[in-house]
Amino acid sequence: MLIGVPRECAAGETRVAVTPETVKKLKAQGHTLCIARGAGLAASITDEAFAAAGAELGEQAQALAAPLVLKVRAPEPEELPLMQRGSALVGMLNPFDRPGLERLAAAGLTAFALEAAPRTTRAQSMDVLSSQANIAGYKAVMIAADKYQRFFPMLMTAAGTVKAARVVILGVGVAGLQAIATAKRLGAVIEASDVRPSVKEQVESLGAKFIDVPYETAEEREAAEGVGGYARPMPPSWLERQKVEVAKRVAQADVVITTALIPGRAAPVLVSEDMVRSMKPGSVIVDLAAPAGGNCPLTEPGRTVLKHGVTLVGETNLPALVAADASALYARNVLDFLKLVLPKEGGLQVPMDDDIVAAVLVCREGQVLRS
Repeated sequence: MLIGVPRECAAGETRVAVTPETVKKLKAQGHTLCIARGAGLAASITDEAFAAAGAELGEQAQALAAPLVLKVRAPEPEELPLMQRGSALVGMLNPFDRPGLERLAAAGLTAFALEAAPRTTRAQSMDVLSSQANIAGYKAVMIAADKYQRFFPMLMTAAGTVKAARVVILGVGVAGLQAIATAKRLGAVIEASDVRPSVKEQVESLGAKFIDVPYETAEEREAAEGVGGYARPMPPSWLERQKVEVAKRVAQADVVITTALIPGRAAPVLVSEDMVRSMKPGSVIVDLAAPAGGNCPLTEPGRTVLKHGVTLVGETNLPALVAADASALYARNVLDFLKLVLPKEGGLQVPMDDDIVAAVLVCREGQVLRS
């Protein structure tokens, strides 16, 4: 099958949907790849590297006109007329963007939004949210270290001792755990908080201190234990006490990294303006939820600003700042998904009895398949 890989046109997007590694594997399966010239340059992949892996180089219009198109982000409006009705599209298409999905459906595309893959063991190798959040957690700490005007580790010098930076990480999902690990490598003293007390063990295994909130009722203790291995929502009484404890730690912190980004929803407020005011001058907040408005009301998406003496970083696409590795991981996610829809013989298939394929299929035959 002919597979097209165009250059990404979204502002600030530096990733690419394939790498020479995945090109070789797709070629070995009998597919032909047409990659737009310059598609990988921002991710440190030259046209020559793609050609050496067996890809054909072409123009942007040729890549978009292929029967199967691989992208990182959803096509821009000017790209859609270049795509063929009935062709297939695989990428991070934002399944919660109803107008965007309607544009894809109107263009007659069979569209697969990889973010919608179920969180199951079988789908782990295709989990683009986790692979890219891992990178975002790493880069958030590196940006914080750059913006913070002091050392991260404790240093003992002839001129005196420099204290280690105090880092507070709010939200201990994939990004939060990677942020803990990275800050630990840099020598910081780390505290972390999450609405799920069950992650305490993970936090401590990485060398951070969990911001513990004692249980006062049987209901709180039962919720913390969860059911069937899954955490349950904590009662409001516990959440209120947790906010008080977090506010105390934020006031003492040199760096705060917030990671509560829930697809399809506005980001919850974790750091209020009063909490920012309580922080020391020169402190830094890196808000990973900036694409959804931010975990701090003072965050300005896409900008780095100074508020109440605190630097707030509202970068909206952290993985694109680590484009080479972000592309490598994303391309492997895409390759593993394609195994479900590209059999060794024949063209694209859409096996609706496959729970992963059914979950990520968002448009087909002019219809949006998500409510």
